[in-house]
Amino acid sequence: MSNKAIQFPNEPLPLAPKPKQLNGDDRKNRYNQPKESLWYIHDPHIFHDPVTDNYYVYSTRANCHRSRDLIHWDMIGKVVENPPTESMEWVGGDGIWAPDIVKVNDEYRLYCSNSTWGVRQSCIFLAISDKAEGPFVPKGCVLKTSNQSPVNAIDANIVEDVDTGEQYMVYGSFWGGCYILRLDKESGFAAEEGIGSCIARRPEWTDCSLEGPYIEYNPDTRYYYLFVSYGSLKSDYNIRVGRSKNIRGPYLDYNGKDMTDLQDYDNTIGFMIACGYRWNDGMGYMGPGHNSVLRDFDNEWYLVYHIRQHNYRTEDEPSMMQIRKIFWTSDGWPVASPQPYAGEKKQAIDRNFIVGQYERIKLIPTIPQGVLNSVSMTLHTDGSMNCCSIKGYWEMIDDTTLTISYGKTVETYIITPVWDYELWKPTIAITGKDQDGICIWAKKVN
Repeated sequence: MSNKAIQFPNEPLPLAPKPKQLNGDDRKNRYNQPKESLWYIHDPHIFHDPVTDNYYVYSTRANCHRSRDLIHWDMIGKVVENPPTESMEWVGGDGIWAPDIVKVNDEYRLYCSNSTWGVRQSCIFLAISDKAEGPFVPKGCVLKTSNQSPVNAIDANIVEDVDTGEQYMVYGSFWGGCYILRLDKESGFAAEEGIGSCIARRPEWTDCSLEGPYIEYNPDTRYYYLFVSYGSLKSDYNIRVGRSKNIRGPYLDYNGKDMTDLQDYDNTIGFMIACGYRWNDGMGYMGPGHNSVLRDFDNEWYLVYHIRQHNYRTEDEPSMMQIRKIFWTSDGWPVASPQPYAGEKKQAIDRNFIVGQYERIKLIPTIPQGVLNSVSMTLHTDGSMNCCSIKGYWEMIDDTTLTISYGKTVETYIITPVWDYELWKPTIAITGKDQDGICIWAKKVN
């Protein structure tokens, strides 16, 4: 099959043009980027508005970006001016972090965090609007925590029970982990006393670093999936997943470990789908995290998160947004595309086009979670495989799936065309996992 038979994505805009230089000591200038820039998007929440058919991303500082295709983005600007007075008096500051939006009837509800760095004196407040672009008017506090609380009231995400229609807020950061609290769907505020129940946490030897919970239901598998960020947002952030048949948990990882289990001595709890990485050419990236997930109207899935360029030398280590396609394994686990989204679609790929030289990265949990480098792998016409000193075999299962076997390891992959942002050309990529639940990315380079 020739290249022309594959529907490759069109050439996209560069992933990250160099951000505008800071102006002296005025750190606020770091946000004065061109309106189409993806720099300084932090804690992105994705939303596809059924009214306008626009995609929106809401991020820390209450900034909002708009797109028609998930590739080209324009900044709208700040959509919430300030937290409510009650919240600012409680927190002692006006910072707005990590907005999350939900549409209830004709009302758009934005759940925002008001906090300061490194404390639990925090508040999640609700702001409302009659349109997705705002402006959003603060309505009141949903949950407040203090430095004596076992959990931190930030990083809200709103999710609905598909059977009962009840609405819940999942939230939390560090300390006691992430919690789920039932909401009153009519008012948008808490429907139960207290802080809710814990659904994910980490042991103290890790400094309890866990935040940014996000739950999405997959009607095909009938599981709720909990996405959380492990580690420090400026270094070893990585994205882990657990799943449950019940919205309130327990959420279990690929190996049946509860996401609240504190006996995690080797940093392996949670199905890790993204971490720091570097291909042979181009920029390395570190700290993907605080993600949101979009199941679009056509049942296509996307992972949205912020990430940092590895060893980017500026005083404030700027974050930027990436979006990747999510594919689902035959046993119901999400795996991310090896490359940021450029408009590609999953499609039948002829076996002859799979043959060639690849770079591959196995997303192995480490302590701490470092930047993982790619290694060379070749898939030969006769079905043999070489990867450094490893010899094995590969075979097509169907026209979108292949396996690679070596020793006692069997890796199952989904095949997809992608845009190679490092080599700046279209190519084929494979994404999947082995029998132990370790994810692997690979892209064809020759």
